[in-house]
Amino acid sequence: MDLLGVAQQLGDHEHERLLEVRELVQDKIRKQSIGYWNREEFPKDLVALLAQHGLAGMQLEECSHLLRGLIHAEIARADISLSSVVGIHNELVVGMIHELGSQEQRDLWLPKLMAFEAFGAFALTEPEHGSDIAGGVQCTARRDGDAYVISGAKRWIGMGTISDFALIWAKDEGTGDLGAYLVESDRPGYAATKIEHKIGLRIMQNADIAFEQVRIPVANKLPGASSFASANGLLMQSRAWVGWQAVGAMMATLDICQAYALERQQFGQPIASFQLIQQSLAQIAGNLSLCLSMMGDIARKQERGDLQMVDAAMAKSTATRLARESAALGRALMGGNGVVSDFEMAKVFCDVEILHTYEGTYEINSLIVGRALTGISAFV
Repeated sequence: MDLLGVAQQLGDHEHERLLEVRELVQDKIRKQSIGYWNREEFPKDLVALLAQHGLAGMQLEECSHLLRGLIHAEIARADISLSSVVGIHNELVVGMIHELGSQEQRDLWLPKLMAFEAFGAFALTEPEHGSDIAGGVQCTARRDGDAYVISGAKRWIGMGTISDFALIWAKDEGTGDLGAYLVESDRPGYAATKIEHKIGLRIMQNADIAFEQVRIPVANKLPGASSFASANGLLMQSRAWVGWQAVGAMMATLDICQAYALERQQFGQPIASFQLIQQSLAQIAGNLSLCLSMMGDIARKQERGDLQMVDAAMAKSTATRLARESAALGRALMGGNGVVSDFEMAKVFCDVEILHTYEGTYEINSLIVGRALTGISAFV
């Protein structure tokens, strides 16, 4: 439900594209994803379907930022895990190679990536460094003749167990400079282990990756990634994208709860007739409308090229906070059925917990906003 008519700001062609994606994911992804989510299994068939509709190369598609954001929201509306697969693939893998990679790297990998014929992994976070990763990267790259030798470990790396390569952020042992390196997953010394038993984003295959003296050609270094500022630019855009995921999560919450409230009978009448149920629905709708309007403003800033980290941090922290609040209301509205994934709300509830934490925790993003407001950093 788009109570503010944000999608009506799209031109006719882009609106048709949005409706095409909405129909696809609602008919072919939403219900079909539940079993995969329960099993923590990667759905190759569903991902192939997304590729057939051009969603693997969306980052390079000629379209408005508003359309791109609304498409991300529609995918999250159907399944948040798959929206993470599509979003990270586009924002942090396709986008990174396109913006920071060499022409050779673009020519080799982008055609495959844009068809989901290959997958990459964005590898920044480490076992001992998450929120403080900007100054805490311990993974190293050592120049050895015509090669770099990569050593260290990364954690929470999406698609790490099934990717064809990882984009590793590592510190040059000689200069101390942070850079990015494309490390193919079939190289000796590369080992990825799936992180099991997550409560959310269970379709996304997160991994611990260890690099034991992995040798790569010098040409595998990304020429445009010469400092943490390069990573920060990517993270700024991806934090804005998570805001759209949160919008999609609230869309899903409203869809599920509105349908349930009209169907579920108690005391001889649909629970939609009860004041407390209507209050919860109205609050969820209000949270959704607020965030949808905010993300529309973020898209306009992106179009103008003046999005700042504080904007992305505020969008991410605010939208995920309200998505979390909405999911809790939705879970409670559905009573016992709200804790069973077959009824969908439990799946959304658990996935939103991950949105609240990844791409910069809620707290860190809030402190970025606080630093901008006060001029005082509370964490570095």
